[in-house]
Amino acid sequence: MINPALMSSASVEWYTPKDFFESLEKKFGKFDLDPCATPESALCENYFTKETNGLIHDWFGRVYMNPPFGREIKLWVEKAYKESLRGVEVVCLLPARTDTKWFHDYCLKGDVEFLKGRLKFSGHKNSAPFPCVVVHFKPGMPEA
Repeated sequence: MINPALMSSASVEWYTPKDFFESLEKKFGKFDLDPCATPESALCENYFTKETNGLIHDWFGRVYMNPPFGREIKLWVEKAYKESLRGVEVVCLLPARTDTKWFHDYCLKGDVEFLKGRLKFSGHKNSAPFPCVVVHFKPGMPEA
């Protein structure tokens, strides 16, 4: 039987495993900003929290984004794409929700890498109950 808590929206925060983040830094280079962090989960020296709201600030440099996976995820993915149009490089860790409008409207404009297997997020005993993707929005991407 599936644990009902796994399918609930009790928490929309899935903290990035440190080793996975380090593998992304090896691939893309050092990240300058984490726009969706808590003081405990921040993986970059510069970060925005829920209180400082990364959606209302300009992003800079190379950004690592692991947004809350709730209903507002579409706002974060749209922001990531639009920041890339301004010349910011954004690497996103996202649930592979290929059936959603936000995925088609934005993610497919970047480079999409489907992760093999299920990621085990920090603070969770088991692997996630959903597949994930890494979406790379390159700086200065042409608007589609």
